[in-house]
Amino acid sequence: MDERQRVYLYLSARKIERIMKARILLIEDNEQNRYLLTFLLEQSGYEVVPAMTGPLGLELAAKVSPDLILLDIQLPGMDGYAVARALKSDSRLKSIPIVAVTSYAMVGDREKALAAGAEGYIEKPINPETFVAEVERFISSPVEEETP
Repeated sequence: MDERQRVYLYLSARKIERIMKARILLIEDNEQNRYLLTFLLEQSGYEVVPAMTGPLGLELAAKVSPDLILLDIQLPGMDGYAVARALKSDSRLKSIPIVAVTSYAMVGDREKALAAGAEGYIEKPINPETFVAEVERFISSPVEEETP
């Protein structure tokens, strides 16, 4: 194995390690949805930090520095749009990608979530077979993929 191949293997292993250790903040008030999403993500090696309300999600985001935030839009009290705007207005949190995971699927709902600060949008009900792959598109890695 030459040096370039060794470097590629090392970088690939680091990228996998980074993805497998990603911390995801899940802001979801529905217990069944929270359970399902947590189960799917943990089975794929992610650490999930749950929050049941928007204010708790904001507090936890500042404390745990997640790699990604999955955000329900229809939350009691402070809705997901307000949570996304608050996250993006905080200089410590604004670089964390937000993916709206919501049953709001009417015309314009995706655009409204993106305008509030979400980088992605996944409709409920989720497809358990594709959900993790959809989420992984938004988890960044500090190691650029390199081809030998």
